[in-house]
Amino acid sequence: MLQFLKSAWPLLLGMMLLMVGNGMQGTLLGIRGEIEGFSTYEMSFVMSAYFVGFLGGSRLAPEMIRRVGHVRVFAALASFISAVLILYPTLASPWAWVAGRVLIGFCFSGVYVTAESWLNNAATNETRGQSLSLYMIVQMLGVVSAQGLLLVADPSGYVLFVIPSVLVSISFAPILLSISPTPAFDTTKPMSLLELYHNSPLGFVGMILLGGIFSAQFGMSAVFATQLGLSIRDLSIFVATFYIGATLFQYPLGWMSDRMDRRVLIMFVALAGGAAAVFGWLFTDSYSMLLLAALIVGGTSNPLYSLLIAHTNDFLDTEDMAAASGGLVFVNGLGAIAGPVATGWIMETSGPSGFFLFLAVLLIATGVYAGYRTTRRAAPSVEDTAAYSPVMPTASPVAVEVAQEIAIETMQEEEVSQ
Repeated sequence: MLQFLKSAWPLLLGMMLLMVGNGMQGTLLGIRGEIEGFSTYEMSFVMSAYFVGFLGGSRLAPEMIRRVGHVRVFAALASFISAVLILYPTLASPWAWVAGRVLIGFCFSGVYVTAESWLNNAATNETRGQSLSLYMIVQMLGVVSAQGLLLVADPSGYVLFVIPSVLVSISFAPILLSISPTPAFDTTKPMSLLELYHNSPLGFVGMILLGGIFSAQFGMSAVFATQLGLSIRDLSIFVATFYIGATLFQYPLGWMSDRMDRRVLIMFVALAGGAAAVFGWLFTDSYSMLLLAALIVGGTSNPLYSLLIAHTNDFLDTEDMAAASGGLVFVNGLGAIAGPVATGWIMETSGPSGFFLFLAVLLIATGVYAGYRTTRRAAPSVEDTAAYSPVMPTASPVAVEVAQEIAIETMQEEEVSQ
Protein backbone atom coordinates (compact mmCIF):
# COMPACT_ATOMS: atom_id res chain seq x y z
CA MET A 1 0.00 0.00 0.00
CA LEU A 2 2.87 2.37 0.81
CA GLN A 3 4.35 1.69 -2.61
CA PHE A 4 0.99 2.54 -4.18
CA LEU A 5 0.76 5.81 -2.22
CA LYS A 6 4.30 6.69 -3.24
CA SER A 7 3.43 6.43 -6.93
CA ALA A 8 -0.20 7.60 -6.80
CA TRP A 9 -0.23 10.54 -4.36
CA PRO A 10 -0.01 13.13 -7.18
CA LEU A 11 -3.10 11.59 -8.78
CA LEU A 12 -4.99 11.53 -5.49
CA LEU A 13 -4.03 15.12 -4.66
CA GLY A 14 -5.00 16.30 -8.13
CA MET A 15 -8.33 14.46 -7.95
CA MET A 16 -9.11 15.97 -4.55
CA LEU A 17 -8.50 19.47 -5.94
CA LEU A 18 -10.76 18.66 -8.89
CA MET A 19 -13.50 17.42 -6.53
CA VAL A 20 -13.20 20.59 -4.46
CA GLY A 21 -13.70 22.63 -7.61
CA ASN A 22 -16.63 20.50 -8.78
CA GLY A 23 -18.34 20.38 -5.39
CA MET A 24 -17.93 24.11 -4.93
CA GLN A 25 -19.26 25.15 -8.33
CA GLY A 26 -22.42 23.05 -8.01
CA THR A 27 -23.41 24.59 -4.67
CA LEU A 28 -22.29 28.09 -5.67
CA LEU A 29 -24.47 28.12 -8.78
CA GLY A 30 -27.49 27.24 -6.65
CA ILE A 31 -26.81 30.27 -4.47
CA ARG A 32 -25.87 32.64 -7.29
CA GLY A 33 -28.91 31.63 -9.35
CA GLU A 34 -31.18 32.91 -6.58
CA ILE A 35 -29.20 36.18 -6.45
CA GLU A 36 -29.53 36.57 -10.23
CA GLY A 37 -33.29 35.97 -10.01
CA PHE A 38 -33.41 32.67 -11.89
CA SER A 39 -36.54 30.60 -11.26
CA THR A 40 -36.38 27.17 -9.67
CA TYR A 41 -37.36 25.57 -12.96
CA GLU A 42 -34.59 27.43 -14.83
CA MET A 43 -32.07 26.29 -12.22
CA SER A 44 -33.27 22.71 -12.57
CA PHE A 45 -32.27 22.77 -16.25
CA VAL A 46 -28.90 24.28 -15.30
CA MET A 47 -28.28 21.46 -12.85
CA SER A 48 -29.55 18.75 -15.20
CA ALA A 49 -27.25 19.98 -17.97
CA TYR A 50 -24.21 18.79 -16.01
CA PHE A 51 -25.42 15.20 -16.19
CA VAL A 52 -26.14 15.49 -19.92
CA GLY A 53 -22.52 16.45 -20.44
CA PHE A 54 -21.26 13.87 -17.96
CA LEU A 55 -23.08 11.05 -19.73
CA GLY A 56 -21.77 12.21 -23.10
CA GLY A 57 -18.23 12.48 -21.76
CA SER A 58 -18.31 8.98 -20.32
CA ARG A 59 -19.15 7.63 -23.78
CA LEU A 60 -16.75 9.76 -25.84
CA ALA A 61 -13.72 10.20 -23.55
CA PRO A 62 -12.33 6.69 -24.17
CA GLU A 63 -12.14 7.32 -27.90
CA MET A 64 -10.51 10.73 -27.31
CA ILE A 65 -7.86 9.07 -25.12
CA ARG A 66 -7.16 6.43 -27.76
CA ARG A 67 -6.69 9.13 -30.42
CA VAL A 68 -4.47 11.67 -28.63
CA GLY A 69 -3.44 10.12 -25.30
CA HIS A 70 -4.15 10.62 -21.60
CA VAL A 71 -2.00 13.70 -21.05
CA ARG A 72 -3.47 15.78 -23.86
CA VAL A 73 -7.05 14.83 -23.01
CA PHE A 74 -6.58 15.65 -19.35
CA ALA A 75 -4.87 18.99 -20.00
CA ALA A 76 -7.39 20.10 -22.63
CA LEU A 77 -10.51 19.17 -20.64
CA ALA A 78 -9.22 20.58 -17.36
CA SER A 79 -8.41 23.86 -19.16
CA PHE A 80 -12.00 24.09 -20.39
CA ILE A 81 -13.27 23.46 -16.84
CA SER A 82 -11.14 26.29 -15.48
CA ALA A 83 -12.33 28.67 -18.22
CA VAL A 84 -16.04 27.88 -17.78
CA LEU A 85 -15.82 28.44 -14.01
CA ILE A 86 -14.52 31.95 -14.63
CA LEU A 87 -17.20 32.70 -17.24
CA TYR A 88 -20.23 31.83 -15.08
CA PRO A 89 -20.54 35.22 -13.31
CA THR A 90 -19.94 37.17 -16.53
CA LEU A 91 -22.74 35.34 -18.40
CA ALA A 92 -25.66 35.75 -16.00
CA SER A 93 -28.21 33.92 -18.16
CA PRO A 94 -29.75 30.55 -17.29
CA TRP A 95 -29.29 29.30 -20.86
CA ALA A 96 -25.64 30.36 -20.94
CA TRP A 97 -25.22 28.46 -17.69
CA VAL A 98 -26.94 25.43 -19.23
CA ALA A 99 -24.38 25.46 -22.05
CA GLY A 100 -21.57 25.90 -19.55
CA ARG A 101 -22.82 23.04 -17.40
CA VAL A 102 -23.06 20.68 -20.38
CA LEU A 103 -19.46 21.51 -21.27
CA ILE A 104 -18.19 21.28 -17.70
CA GLY A 105 -20.01 17.97 -17.14
CA PHE A 106 -18.47 16.57 -20.32
CA CYS A 107 -15.02 17.73 -19.27
CA PHE A 108 -15.24 16.45 -15.69
CA SER A 109 -16.37 13.07 -16.98
CA GLY A 110 -13.41 12.89 -19.36
CA VAL A 111 -11.01 14.02 -16.64
CA TYR A 112 -12.33 11.33 -14.28
CA VAL A 113 -11.96 8.65 -16.95
CA THR A 114 -8.36 9.76 -17.56
CA ALA A 115 -7.34 10.06 -13.91
CA GLU A 116 -9.05 6.83 -12.87
CA SER A 117 -7.24 4.98 -15.66
CA TRP A 118 -3.94 6.30 -14.31
CA LEU A 119 -4.93 5.38 -10.76
CA ASN A 120 -5.87 1.85 -11.76
CA ASN A 121 -2.57 1.48 -13.60
CA ALA A 122 -0.66 2.54 -10.46
CA ALA A 123 -2.30 -0.20 -8.37
CA THR A 124 -1.43 -3.87 -8.28
CA ASN A 125 -3.88 -6.75 -7.88
CA GLU A 126 -3.10 -6.72 -4.15
CA THR A 127 -3.71 -2.98 -3.68
CA ARG A 128 -6.53 -2.34 -6.18
CA GLY A 129 -9.31 -2.64 -3.59
CA GLN A 130 -7.49 -0.35 -1.16
CA SER A 131 -6.77 2.15 -3.93
CA LEU A 132 -10.45 2.31 -4.88
CA SER A 133 -11.44 2.87 -1.25
CA LEU A 134 -8.79 5.58 -0.88
CA TYR A 135 -9.99 7.22 -4.08
CA MET A 136 -13.55 7.30 -2.74
CA ILE A 137 -12.40 8.89 0.52
CA VAL A 138 -10.47 11.53 -1.43
CA GLN A 139 -13.58 12.26 -3.50
CA MET A 140 -15.72 12.76 -0.41
CA LEU A 141 -13.09 14.91 1.33
CA GLY A 142 -12.97 17.12 -1.73
CA VAL A 143 -16.74 17.64 -1.96
CA VAL A 144 -17.19 18.18 1.79
CA SER A 145 -14.28 20.64 2.10
CA ALA A 146 -15.63 22.53 -0.93
CA GLN A 147 -18.67 23.55 1.09
CA GLY A 148 -16.48 25.26 3.69
CA LEU A 149 -14.83 27.41 1.02
CA LEU A 150 -18.20 29.05 0.32
CA LEU A 151 -17.71 31.03 3.54
CA VAL A 152 -14.57 32.88 2.44
CA ALA A 153 -16.24 35.48 0.18
CA ASP A 154 -19.53 37.02 -0.96
CA PRO A 155 -21.36 34.73 -3.46
CA SER A 156 -22.63 37.80 -5.33
CA GLY A 157 -19.07 38.66 -6.36
CA TYR A 158 -16.38 36.95 -8.44
CA VAL A 159 -13.99 35.56 -5.82
CA LEU A 160 -15.90 32.33 -5.21
CA PHE A 161 -15.82 31.57 -8.93
CA VAL A 162 -12.10 32.30 -9.13
CA ILE A 163 -11.25 29.88 -6.29
CA PRO A 164 -12.52 26.67 -7.97
CA SER A 165 -11.01 27.80 -11.28
CA VAL A 166 -7.62 28.20 -9.59
CA LEU A 167 -7.96 24.86 -7.78
CA VAL A 168 -8.74 23.04 -11.02
CA SER A 169 -5.79 24.75 -12.72
CA ILE A 170 -3.47 23.76 -9.85
CA SER A 171 -4.72 20.17 -10.07
CA PHE A 172 -2.92 19.86 -13.42
CA ALA A 173 0.49 20.12 -11.78
CA PRO A 174 0.63 17.05 -9.51
CA ILE A 175 -1.04 14.87 -12.13
CA LEU A 176 0.78 15.99 -15.28
CA LEU A 177 4.17 16.22 -13.55
CA SER A 178 3.76 12.77 -12.03
CA ILE A 179 6.38 10.24 -13.07
CA SER A 180 3.69 7.53 -13.25
CA PRO A 181 3.73 5.95 -16.71
CA THR A 182 0.84 6.62 -19.04
CA PRO A 183 -1.33 3.50 -19.02
CA ALA A 184 -2.65 1.57 -21.96
CA PHE A 185 -6.35 2.21 -22.30
CA ASP A 186 -9.11 -0.21 -23.09
CA THR A 187 -12.75 -0.60 -22.09
CA THR A 188 -15.12 -3.51 -22.16
CA LYS A 189 -17.92 -3.53 -24.70
CA PRO A 190 -21.10 -2.87 -22.68
CA MET A 191 -23.92 -5.39 -22.35
CA SER A 192 -27.13 -4.47 -24.18
CA LEU A 193 -29.73 -2.73 -22.02
CA LEU A 194 -32.36 -5.36 -22.75
CA GLU A 195 -30.00 -8.14 -21.69
CA LEU A 196 -29.06 -6.16 -18.58
CA TYR A 197 -32.73 -5.79 -17.64
CA HIS A 198 -33.43 -9.49 -18.11
CA ASN A 199 -30.43 -10.42 -15.97
CA SER A 200 -31.32 -8.01 -13.16
CA PRO A 201 -34.58 -6.03 -13.28
CA LEU A 202 -33.87 -4.54 -9.84
CA GLY A 203 -30.37 -3.47 -10.85
CA PHE A 204 -31.71 -1.85 -14.02
CA VAL A 205 -34.74 -0.07 -12.50
CA GLY A 206 -32.94 0.76 -9.28
CA MET A 207 -30.09 2.45 -11.16
CA ILE A 208 -32.50 4.67 -13.09
CA LEU A 209 -34.26 5.74 -9.90
CA LEU A 210 -30.98 6.22 -8.07
CA GLY A 211 -29.71 8.46 -10.86
CA GLY A 212 -32.63 10.80 -10.19
CA ILE A 213 -32.06 10.63 -6.44
CA PHE A 214 -28.35 11.39 -6.58
CA SER A 215 -28.60 14.15 -9.18
CA ALA A 216 -31.31 15.86 -7.15
CA GLN A 217 -29.00 15.84 -4.13
CA PHE A 218 -25.94 16.97 -6.07
CA GLY A 219 -27.74 19.57 -8.15
CA MET A 220 -30.75 20.88 -6.23
CA SER A 221 -29.82 20.73 -2.53
CA ALA A 222 -28.23 24.19 -2.68
CA VAL A 223 -31.23 25.58 -4.60
CA PHE A 224 -33.55 24.13 -1.94
CA ALA A 225 -31.48 25.57 0.93
CA THR A 226 -31.28 28.98 -0.76
CA GLN A 227 -35.05 29.11 -1.21
CA LEU A 228 -35.48 28.35 2.48
CA GLY A 229 -33.40 31.41 3.25
CA LEU A 230 -30.59 29.54 5.02
CA SER A 231 -27.39 31.46 5.68
CA ILE A 232 -24.32 30.53 3.63
CA ARG A 233 -22.88 28.79 6.69
CA ASP A 234 -26.01 26.73 7.33
CA LEU A 235 -26.39 25.97 3.62
CA SER A 236 -22.82 24.69 3.31
CA ILE A 237 -23.25 22.44 6.36
CA PHE A 238 -26.54 21.11 4.98
CA VAL A 239 -25.05 20.20 1.59
CA ALA A 240 -21.94 18.68 3.17
CA THR A 241 -24.08 16.50 5.44
CA PHE A 242 -25.30 14.43 2.47
CA TYR A 243 -21.72 13.43 1.67
CA ILE A 244 -20.72 12.91 5.30
CA GLY A 245 -23.60 10.43 5.59
CA ALA A 246 -22.46 8.71 2.41
CA THR A 247 -18.97 8.23 3.84
CA LEU A 248 -20.16 6.99 7.25
CA PHE A 249 -22.70 4.46 5.98
CA GLN A 250 -20.83 3.00 2.99
CA TYR A 251 -18.71 0.37 4.73
CA PRO A 252 -21.20 -0.84 7.39
CA LEU A 253 -23.81 -1.43 4.67
CA GLY A 254 -21.19 -3.16 2.54
CA TRP A 255 -20.36 -5.49 5.43
CA MET A 256 -24.05 -6.32 5.84
CA SER A 257 -24.53 -6.91 2.11
CA ASP A 258 -22.04 -9.80 2.12
CA ARG A 259 -24.08 -11.59 4.78
CA MET A 260 -27.71 -11.44 3.63
CA ASP A 261 -30.06 -11.28 0.65
CA ARG A 262 -29.07 -8.01 -0.99
CA ARG A 263 -32.60 -7.36 -2.23
CA VAL A 264 -33.83 -7.29 1.36
CA LEU A 265 -31.01 -4.95 2.36
CA ILE A 266 -31.71 -2.68 -0.63
CA MET A 267 -35.38 -2.62 0.37
CA PHE A 268 -34.69 -1.61 3.98
CA VAL A 269 -31.97 0.89 3.08
CA ALA A 270 -34.16 2.60 0.46
CA LEU A 271 -37.20 2.68 2.75
CA ALA A 272 -35.10 4.11 5.59
CA GLY A 273 -33.87 6.83 3.24
CA GLY A 274 -37.43 7.43 2.06
CA ALA A 275 -38.66 7.76 5.66
CA ALA A 276 -35.90 10.29 6.40
CA ALA A 277 -36.87 12.25 3.28
CA VAL A 278 -40.50 12.29 4.46
CA PHE A 279 -39.33 13.82 7.76
CA GLY A 280 -37.35 16.41 5.82
CA TRP A 281 -40.48 17.19 3.80
CA LEU A 282 -42.73 17.48 6.88
CA PHE A 283 -40.29 19.43 9.08
CA THR A 284 -38.75 21.83 6.60
CA ASP A 285 -38.86 24.63 9.18
CA SER A 286 -36.54 22.74 11.57
CA TYR A 287 -32.86 23.03 10.66
CA SER A 288 -31.83 20.17 12.94
CA MET A 289 -34.39 17.89 11.27
CA LEU A 290 -33.10 18.94 7.85
CA LEU A 291 -29.56 17.95 8.86
CA LEU A 292 -30.74 14.61 10.23
CA ALA A 293 -32.73 13.96 7.04
CA ALA A 294 -29.73 14.90 4.86
CA LEU A 295 -27.42 12.63 6.87
CA ILE A 296 -29.70 9.60 6.51
CA VAL A 297 -30.74 10.26 2.90
CA GLY A 298 -27.10 10.71 1.86
CA GLY A 299 -26.03 7.75 3.95
CA THR A 300 -28.59 5.43 2.39
CA SER A 301 -28.85 6.61 -1.21
CA ASN A 302 -25.13 6.75 -2.03
CA PRO A 303 -24.31 3.19 -0.86
CA LEU A 304 -27.28 1.97 -2.91
CA TYR A 305 -25.10 2.50 -5.98
CA SER A 306 -22.64 -0.17 -4.85
CA LEU A 307 -25.42 -2.40 -3.51
CA LEU A 308 -27.23 -2.38 -6.87
CA ILE A 309 -24.02 -3.20 -8.74
CA ALA A 310 -23.26 -6.06 -6.33
CA HIS A 311 -26.85 -7.33 -6.58
CA THR A 312 -26.66 -7.30 -10.40
CA ASN A 313 -23.42 -9.28 -10.22
CA ASP A 314 -25.18 -11.93 -8.11
CA PHE A 315 -27.10 -13.02 -11.24
CA LEU A 316 -24.24 -12.74 -13.75
CA ASP A 317 -21.39 -14.99 -14.74
CA THR A 318 -18.01 -13.50 -13.89
CA GLU A 319 -17.18 -12.96 -17.57
CA ASP A 320 -20.29 -10.73 -17.94
CA MET A 321 -19.73 -8.49 -14.91
CA ALA A 322 -17.39 -6.00 -16.54
CA ALA A 323 -19.70 -5.73 -19.57
CA ALA A 324 -22.67 -4.99 -17.29
CA SER A 325 -20.89 -2.03 -15.68
CA GLY A 326 -21.23 0.12 -18.82
CA GLY A 327 -24.98 -0.47 -19.00
CA LEU A 328 -25.45 0.27 -15.30
CA VAL A 329 -23.57 3.56 -15.59
CA PHE A 330 -25.57 4.52 -18.69
CA VAL A 331 -29.04 3.93 -17.20
CA ASN A 332 -27.95 5.70 -14.02
CA GLY A 333 -26.95 8.66 -16.21
CA LEU A 334 -30.37 8.73 -17.88
CA GLY A 335 -32.02 8.96 -14.47
CA ALA A 336 -29.56 11.64 -13.42
CA ILE A 337 -30.48 13.85 -16.37
CA ALA A 338 -34.18 13.75 -15.44
CA GLY A 339 -33.67 14.15 -11.68
CA PRO A 340 -33.03 17.91 -11.33
CA VAL A 341 -35.73 18.82 -13.89
CA ALA A 342 -38.36 16.73 -12.09
CA THR A 343 -37.23 18.13 -8.73
CA GLY A 344 -37.40 21.69 -10.06
CA TRP A 345 -40.92 21.18 -11.37
CA ILE A 346 -42.12 19.80 -8.02
CA MET A 347 -40.42 22.64 -6.11
CA GLU A 348 -41.93 25.19 -8.49
CA THR A 349 -45.44 23.85 -7.94
CA SER A 350 -45.37 22.83 -4.27
CA GLY A 351 -42.63 24.98 -2.75
CA PRO A 352 -39.08 24.23 -1.57
CA SER A 353 -40.20 21.20 0.46
CA GLY A 354 -40.83 19.47 -2.89
CA PHE A 355 -37.09 18.71 -2.86
CA PHE A 356 -37.47 16.15 -0.09
CA LEU A 357 -40.82 15.01 -1.46
CA PHE A 358 -39.14 14.01 -4.72
CA LEU A 359 -36.39 12.13 -2.88
CA ALA A 360 -38.98 10.37 -0.71
CA VAL A 361 -41.04 9.19 -3.69
CA LEU A 362 -38.02 7.75 -5.56
CA LEU A 363 -36.45 6.13 -2.49
CA ILE A 364 -39.73 4.53 -1.41
CA ALA A 365 -40.36 3.36 -5.00
CA THR A 366 -36.91 1.74 -4.99
CA GLY A 367 -37.64 0.00 -1.69
CA VAL A 368 -41.06 -1.22 -2.78
CA TYR A 369 -39.71 -2.56 -6.07
CA ALA A 370 -36.86 -4.32 -4.25
CA GLY A 371 -39.44 -5.95 -1.97
CA TYR A 372 -41.47 -7.02 -4.99
CA ARG A 373 -38.39 -8.57 -6.64
CA THR A 374 -37.81 -10.80 -3.58
CA THR A 375 -41.06 -12.57 -4.51
CA ARG A 376 -40.08 -13.20 -8.13
CA ARG A 377 -37.08 -15.51 -7.79
CA ALA A 378 -35.06 -17.16 -5.06
CA ALA A 379 -32.04 -15.41 -3.67
CA PRO A 380 -28.62 -16.95 -4.33
CA SER A 381 -26.90 -18.41 -1.28
CA VAL A 382 -24.63 -16.02 0.59
CA GLU A 383 -21.63 -18.17 -0.40
CA ASP A 384 -22.45 -17.71 -4.10
CA THR A 385 -23.01 -13.96 -4.09
CA ALA A 386 -20.59 -11.52 -5.68
CA ALA A 387 -18.23 -9.47 -3.55
CA TYR A 388 -19.22 -5.91 -2.56
CA SER A 389 -16.88 -3.20 -3.87
CA PRO A 390 -17.66 0.35 -2.72
CA VAL A 391 -17.93 2.96 -5.45
CA MET A 392 -19.69 6.34 -5.52
CA PRO A 393 -22.22 7.66 -8.08
CA THR A 394 -19.71 10.40 -8.95
CA ALA A 395 -17.32 7.82 -10.42
CA SER A 396 -16.76 7.35 -14.12
CA PRO A 397 -17.26 4.02 -15.95
CA VAL A 398 -13.56 3.29 -15.38
CA ALA A 399 -13.93 3.21 -11.58
CA VAL A 400 -17.09 1.11 -11.87
CA GLU A 401 -15.28 -1.35 -14.13
CA VAL A 402 -12.39 -1.49 -11.65
CA ALA A 403 -14.90 -2.27 -8.89
CA GLN A 404 -16.22 -5.08 -11.06
CA GLU A 405 -12.70 -6.45 -11.57
CA ILE A 406 -12.13 -6.40 -7.81
CA ALA A 407 -15.39 -8.30 -7.26
CA ILE A 408 -14.39 -10.91 -9.86
CA GLU A 409 -10.92 -11.37 -8.35
CA THR A 410 -12.40 -11.73 -4.86
CA MET A 411 -14.87 -14.35 -6.06
CA GLN A 412 -12.14 -16.31 -7.82
CA GLU A 413 -9.93 -16.23 -4.72
CA GLU A 414 -12.82 -17.49 -2.60
CA GLU A 415 -13.48 -20.33 -5.07
CA VAL A 416 -9.82 -21.36 -4.94
CA SER A 417 -9.76 -21.28 -1.13
CA GLN A 418 -12.77 -23.57 -1.02
